[in-house]
Amino acid sequence: MGIQDIIEGKKQWRAHLARVKALPPDYRIVYQEVQRYFIKVGPVDLTDGTLLSGLVDFFEEGATAGKGVLELIGDDVAAFCDDLIKDSRTYADVYQESISVKPGTAEK
Repeated sequence: MGIQDIIEGKKQWRAHLARVKALPPDYRIVYQEVQRYFIKVGPVDLTDGTLLSGLVDFFEEGATAGKGVLELIGDDVAAFCDDLIKDSRTYADVYQESISVKPGTAEK
């Protein structure tokens, strides 16, 4: 990763944060809770940027349509998050795989 990649990544993250700040307050609060949940649960592909930016796209569409954030995701934010990452590997999965390997055997 070169310096240009780092600079570009920072620009993209700042643009992402600007989009989040432009959301209505209730959407921002739920976005922050979703982000916290993902950091705790740890989907491995969180750092590729598509999950959170896709969520902002979804929230922007809902806000434009005049819907409340809970109309979009339901009352259980954790269940919504779990549904978003149900097919993704988490760091808990990686850990489970690492401890399930028998000592002295190489992982394939």
